[in-house]
Amino acid sequence: MEFTELHAALASFSQVVRQTLRTELTSAWLPIQLGLIALSALIALGISITIRRRVDLVSLTMGWPPYLRMVVRAFVKYLGPIAFIFAVMAIRAALRADVVNPRTYLLGVAISLTTAWVVINIAAGVIQNRFVNRIVTVVAWTIAALSILQLLGPVTASLDSPSVSLMIGGLRLSPLLLLKTTAMLLVTLWAANALGNFLDKRVQTFTDLTPSIQVLIVKLIRILLMILAVVIVLNSMGIDLSVLALFSGAIGVGLGFGLQKIVSNLVSGIILLADKSIKPGDVISVGDHFGRVGNMGARYTSVDTRDGREYLIPNEDFITQRVANWTYSSDLVRLSVKFNTTYDSDPRQVQEAAIHAAQTIERVAKKPAPVCLLSAFGSSALEFELGFWISDPSAGVANVKSDVLLALWDTLDKQGAKIAKPGPARVIYEMAREDEPQPAPDHPDGPVPPDAGKLPFRG
Repeated sequence: MEFTELHAALASFSQVVRQTLRTELTSAWLPIQLGLIALSALIALGISITIRRRVDLVSLTMGWPPYLRMVVRAFVKYLGPIAFIFAVMAIRAALRADVVNPRTYLLGVAISLTTAWVVINIAAGVIQNRFVNRIVTVVAWTIAALSILQLLGPVTASLDSPSVSLMIGGLRLSPLLLLKTTAMLLVTLWAANALGNFLDKRVQTFTDLTPSIQVLIVKLIRILLMILAVVIVLNSMGIDLSVLALFSGAIGVGLGFGLQKIVSNLVSGIILLADKSIKPGDVISVGDHFGRVGNMGARYTSVDTRDGREYLIPNEDFITQRVANWTYSSDLVRLSVKFNTTYDSDPRQVQEAAIHAAQTIERVAKKPAPVCLLSAFGSSALEFELGFWISDPSAGVANVKSDVLLALWDTLDKQGAKIAKPGPARVIYEMAREDEPQPAPDHPDGPVPPDAGKLPFRG
């Protein structure tokens, strides 16, 4: 790399700066203009504080049209810089009217720089992303400032000089090209993301499409928009994509081995969205996790549980593991509870009471109706199983079972049926040991004679 050209470019740039400074610093108007700029800043600060304290423009414009209200609120936000611009303009006009041949170069520069700052900030306000907003604002104002100071040409030539460039095949990489490409990428990617959000809202309005198909369409649109944005930026910057073919091929092979799981999850997510086996809003159980499907991303699917936890399960697990989808073809889910009653209870009456108890619960579906079956004659109780259906499993399963059991407790008690105590009753007999001495025959605890029960009754 030859540094003589770089040195010449820097020398010409420094010469322009020295000329400008020599012209202004040797003039008596320099401190006068600096003092007038400081005075304008104080005046603008006073005006801004006074207006903000006495007039609430935000509440005053609540009933105005949206665009006019947006302009007024932007005016309020940048009230200080706007007041500074008008103050400097007024002072500059007064100098030109009363003084012969005044030097107002710095005043004009202050007006131009402040105006550019206000206009760029208001224009960049449409960008909601704070990082992108700040980058666009700083870059745009830097370019505007260099143009106002008449330094844009020398700086651009210095950054695009062959002495500071790097040749990669047939591609010449310079700092200016990198800066332009980065700025264009930020803007185009933001625009692609904003367009993707707009199309996402439009796709959600098509009720004929299932939620999984909607998510799949939105994902494909976003990927295409991002690829299109990158291609447009590279072509507009004059970068030949064929130069990067070999380099991108090598990177692709390395990424293929290193990102195998990520690619597998990505493909699995597309398959899940295409075959509609799982869609947002379904109630599923996979492994030890049970809950409602939330967001289906490119790499994972979120499952919201009833305890407030949100599990991020890789999409590959839904392909390789067994998944129970409780709402795949229908929202109806059958649940059952088991209970026991004593043998002195009428089983048919118990069945009617159990069905009535289930029907009193609001979440239990009326059709299909609840069914109570006598499942077994237990060792100490009659065993029943009450089955019923619900149409909102996402609202919880254990809670509705608890409600049904409580209703059973109240209803069976009113019908006179008794719920059996857990476990059978047992009587324990203690046997005497063989080596223990036997009590006397006439002792109350002595053994009973063999013919005791055969003696004739004597009154």
